[in-house]
Amino acid sequence: MAENIHIDLHASKAEQYASLLPQLKALTEGEEDAIANISNVIAGLKETFSFFWIGIYFVKSSGNREELVLGPFQGPVACTRIQKGKGVCGTAWDKAQSIIVPDVDLFPGHIACSSLSRSEIVLPVMKNEKVVAVIDVDSEFVSHFDETDQKYLEEVCKMISAFI
Repeated sequence: MAENIHIDLHASKAEQYASLLPQLKALTEGEEDAIANISNVIAGLKETFSFFWIGIYFVKSSGNREELVLGPFQGPVACTRIQKGKGVCGTAWDKAQSIIVPDVDLFPGHIACSSLSRSEIVLPVMKNEKVVAVIDVDSEFVSHFDETDQKYLEEVCKMISAFI
């Protein structure tokens, strides 16, 4: 098991992701606990890219309905539960697709867990063709996320899917 992440911070964003992904795989290799693995993946991403906030919400049953429930994260305290179709996370879950929001103030129904968050990307974690979780990443900068983030974070979602 790797215990350190080594990234050339002068490399391009794509090169940093390409370097990080195999290190995250090595970090989680041989560990069977999903929460431990997800926690290390989230921490590795936060450490590498200095995201304002990054975490995972799991789809869980509550009574007769399902909702997103907060899991491991890095950053300020967060919303604990999110309904399907609500905010960016609930919308990504409902549509089963990644969503990049350049300016959260312009997203109808955005849930502001922190007023410092300015842009966001949310990606579904799929298992057996069903959304089982979403990865949520926030930045304090407008238009912070792009297709490069989406491409590599979708790979992270596939990695996480194997843990769940």
